Amino acid sequence: MAGFVAWLRLPPAARNGTVSVLPTVGHHCAASSVNRKLAAVGTFYEFHARSGVAVAEVLVTMRPAGRHRSAATSYKPFLQHIASGKPERTKTIKLKSGRKRPRVLTAAQAQTVLDACEHLRDRLLFALLLDTGVRIGEALGLRHDDIEIAEKQVTVVPRQNDNRARAKSSRTRTIPASAELMRLYSDYLHREYGALDSDYVFVNLFAEPQGHPWGYPAVYDLVRRLRKTTGITFEPHQYRHTYATWLLRRGAGMENVKELLGHASISTTIDTYGHLTVEDARRTLEHAGWFTGREVRL
Repeated sequence: MAGFVAWLRLPPAARNGTVSVLPTVGHHCAASSVNRKLAAVGTFYEFHARSGVAVAEVLVTMRPAGRHRSAATSYKPFLQHIASGKPERTKTIKLKSGRKRPRVLTAAQAQTVLDACEHLRDRLLFALLLDTGVRIGEALGLRHDDIEIAEKQVTVVPRQNDNRARAKSSRTRTIPASAELMRLYSDYLHREYGALDSDYVFVNLFAEPQGHPWGYPAVYDLVRRLRKTTGITFEPHQYRHTYATWLLRRGAGMENVKELLGHASISTTIDTYGHLTVEDARRTLEHAGWFTGREVRL
């Protein structure tokens, strides 16, 4: 198994053993990718371990139940309480992988994508994702009643949607929005939406069936076209990461960001967005006056 791990980390050209690899060459597979492959192979060994195969037992060890659990792994399977307190199986070989930092768009990239949109509907979608941090499923499930222009706010309501768009959170939340977003929404209604009879904000306007709520395939087709046009590789969910990161860099607290994003636990927010750099921390301290006007001279 250790040899299999080492083989996975080699570049494909070196896996047949005819090419030597210098220590400076990076690994072909990331630790997270290797662990996914090990999980599949490990399941095979677990099966044989239960059948008494000796070599399989070496690769599957037991540990006390209930330990080493984080908030992110608090899920308990059905009938877990029956086996409570019993040792749990775990893999002997597993690579340590660091948490991936969320990919964030720069202001220039976000502006380029917006400017590349041919229709107000498309521009409104990405502007909404950036201005409020909602998930793509939450955006596609929006009704006109959810957008309050005068109050400049957007309400995310979990509900069944005809386009199968899904709001991951089970609770309703209201998010402040900018006046610019409200003006863009108003322009969209007057110039493109018109007298169309639909409750949904995002609908088919230039393809059949017209007026049908926009679905995931249509959005990702738009993303592919914009990637080709702009040369920027992005996903809709990156707008959510960008929204949260920009808020934190401007001094918004984790608790506020947690509520705006609709996370059930603040630990999810901290685990996902605890990636701000030393320079981000320095700017926050400078803004708070930590380095100036001190009462004690160093």
